[in-house]
Parts: sequence; C-alpha cells; structure tokens
Amino acid sequence: MALSGPVGLVWLRRDLRTRDHAALFHALRGCAQVHCVFLFDDAILAPLARADRRVEFIHDSLACVDVQLRTLAGQADAGLIVRQGLAEEEIPRLAQQLGATAVFANHDDEPQSLARDARVRAALQSAGVALHTYKDHVIFERDEVLTLAGAPFSVFTPYKNAWLRKLNAFYLSSYPVERYAAHLAPRPAQYRHLPTLAETGFEPTNLHQLALPTGSVGADQLLADFVPRLAQYGDTRDFPAVKGPSYLSVHLRFGTVSIRELARLAWTESSQHQSPGAAVWLSELVWRDFYHQILAHHPRVVTQAFKPAYDAIAWESGAEAERLFAAWCEGRTGYPLVDAAMAQINQTGYMHNRLRMVVASFLVKDLGIDWRWGEQYFAEQLNDFDLAANNGGWQWAASTGCDAQPYFRIFNPISQSEKFDAAGRFIRRYLPQLAALPDKLIHAPWKAGPLELAAAGVSLVDAGEALGASSYPRPIVDHAEARDRTLARFSVVKGAVDSQ
Repeated sequence: MALSGPVGLVWLRRDLRTRDHAALFHALRGCAQVHCVFLFDDAILAPLARADRRVEFIHDSLACVDVQLRTLAGQADAGLIVRQGLAEEEIPRLAQQLGATAVFANHDDEPQSLARDARVRAALQSAGVALHTYKDHVIFERDEVLTLAGAPFSVFTPYKNAWLRKLNAFYLSSYPVERYAAHLAPRPAQYRHLPTLAETGFEPTNLHQLALPTGSVGADQLLADFVPRLAQYGDTRDFPAVKGPSYLSVHLRFGTVSIRELARLAWTESSQHQSPGAAVWLSELVWRDFYHQILAHHPRVVTQAFKPAYDAIAWESGAEAERLFAAWCEGRTGYPLVDAAMAQINQTGYMHNRLRMVVASFLVKDLGIDWRWGEQYFAEQLNDFDLAANNGGWQWAASTGCDAQPYFRIFNPISQSEKFDAAGRFIRRYLPQLAALPDKLIHAPWKAGPLELAAAGVSLVDAGEALGASSYPRPIVDHAEARDRTLARFSVVKGAVDSQ
C-alpha cells in the first residue's frame, strides 16, 4: 500500500485502547510515522461538574493507552499526546506542529460530534491536512443494515434478523495494529507530559472506591470475570442482587474494549457452542447497534419523540412536577425498588439495566413527567452514558420510541420488586433503614402494621418531611390511580397508535 504521507496523527475519542483499533491501524499502515493524541475538549467538559467519574475514568484510561503505545513502539519516548482546548483549534494546530498530512479518527455519529468533526475537517482542510474517519464503535453502522426497500429499520426484531444474516467472520475480525507498530513515532519532548486530573480542572471522585477497573486492562479483567458466567447470562441478568451482567458498558462507551472482540465471543459461543446466555448477550449488543443507527438516521430523537404523535402528550409541569421529580432523583418516592435504584446511580454512577426500565417507567407513567427530564438526569449521572442507548432506552420506556413498549404497559414497581428482588437483597444494600423488615413487607413498607414497623425500627413519614436514619417516606403517588391517569394522558395518541 502506498503511504498517504510521512506523518499521520490519530485522534482518539471514544476508542481509548490500542488493540483492534480501526483508525490507528489505517494510520500505521498508511504513514511512515504516526502520533496519537487525546484532546480534553473544553466544549464537552465545560458543562460538567468538577467531580465527574467519567472524566476520571478517561484520565486513568489514558495512562493505560500511553503505556500500551510505548510498549508497542518499543521505545520510551513514544506514547500518547494529551492536549486540552477546542477541537477545531487544537487538532489542526497539533497536526501542523507535528507536520502531519492526515488526521485519522473513528466515527462518532452523535449530532454534536458530527458538527464538531465538520468544523475540524474544515480547519484541517484550510491547512492542507486531510481527515480520514472509520467505523469502529459498532459492528454495523449507518446504512449497513437496511430493509429490502433500502430504508432504515424502526423495529428491532427484523433489524436483528437482518443483522445476524449479514454477520460473518469478516465483520468480527480484529485490526492487526501490532503488524505496523514500528511506525509509531517518538513524541517531541514538549508533548511527553500526561496532565494530572487536577491539571485538567477536575477533582477526584469515588471511582477508585467503587473498584471499577479502568482502561483496557480493566476491561480485560471484567471480561475474564464474565466469561465463566456467560452461559447463565440469560437467567441472571434481570436480578440486580445477582452478579449477572458483564459490567462492561462503561468500557464499551469509552472504547477501552473492542465491540468486535465482544461480539465475536458472543457469536462464537452462541453459534458454535449453543450457549443460550451468549445468544441473549449477543442480542443486547445488537440492540446497541440498533439504537446507534436510529440516532444516525433520525437525529431529531435527541429532542423529540421518535413517534411524532407522542409529542402531543401533556406532561406534568410546574412546582408539583418539580417536587415529584426531585423526590425521584433523590430516591424518596416511597417505593423501595425505585429508591434503591436511584441510590445506586447516585452513589456509583451505575444502574442495573432492569432497574433502568423500572425507574424510567415510574417517572413517566406513575409521576407523569416528561421522559426528557429523566433522560437528562441519567446523562448527568451514568458512567456509561451513551446518547444513542440512553435516548433509545428512555423512549422505549416512555412508549414514544421505535419498537417501544405499548403505552398501556405500565410497570408495577411492587410486582417488579417482588419478582426481581424477592428476598430484598438489593433493597437492603441501598436502603439499610429497611433492612430489618421481613421479605414480604420490604417491597411495600406502608403495608406493614405499627408493631411490624416498630420491630424493624422503621418510621414512615409523609412526603416532604425530613428523613432520619431510620425513617422512610410513604409513597408519593398511588400506583393504581397513577395508572388511570397515564391511560388518560396517552389517550391523545391512542387513535394514531391504533391506526398504525
């Protein structure tokens, strides 16, 4: 292959690894010398709280990338360049300083990212530098899986079937980065310093106390732990007190693990070894691709319902809605499974997938609050926040999205609790004030009698009252009454839905 130029610059974004990396492979194969940069983009960082687990996760993962680059190159002066500023200013400036004739990056189809890349491309072009981008974050992107009519899918099952028909070993093969590692260039002396977290303007969080391993080394640890549990994934994934998930979602989000590696494992185990758990896990990975192609084809979903008729719904507003929303955010709804799930996200930045559906349904269909409020709160709190998946999940729960649950399907937070946390193990972990209640009462403490509450050391308080160490709020809404209100609220779209 003819070299595209003497010097190339790889711009890392949501792909913080060196193994099986599309842009890095193409740069190394096409250029005589290759530098790698990660930019702390001020446009992204500015709105964030100064203590943000995601920034700390990225910071720690960059140190891992730096070590891997130096190891691949076999020289101490190689490694990662880390800059901070605006992408449209810093990337062109660095490319010119390094004498790069091309910048290589992987696709990011979020609307703001596409706009950013357009600005960077224009600035690079004016400096005579090309920008090359590649698929890396999903197995199939954009227009790669379409209906027979050439249109994007809006229903998951036929999309999944088409996805599986198209899948073969080629799409799951790794990029052999190591083959061209000799083209990694030493960094100029002024670029060899990796900034501390404080130098980026951020503070430490409880990330390390959570024992969440970072970088691709951390992803490898989690994957090795998950593989022996993979066969049981379908049976265990819905129970928040059970170690069922892979816990790799944050690593997929920041690309510290290759989606091809994970999908290859799931595909091999399900097709060759008939592992039912692997088949379920592969389906979850297909959902991820599905939501990414929905975002690519329908960027309006960022602010609007996928089903336009649902934008006519009148959500609760005003001071009462704000009060109910605050109670939901703070885990003060009086429904233990909901409150325990909110405690989990607030304390750790993670929430079990089953619970994401439960709390989303509760916010939208019990409290009547716009799904966009909850989506934004998750965007602020989740370590693994991914716009496509977060938006898709919230619109699914709110019945406003593609292939969403019907509007009349309303999760009962008590029955969900009894079914998926029957012994109350998850609730007791995050709501210790309820720990002494018997299993049959921990899902609905207000059903306990005075003697049972006293024996458990629990005092129930009305909404708005201060909570003490042993107190717990009464429900802020009656589920049965809320269900009736939701059916009435969604009646505005019933005719449109029935005619589909």
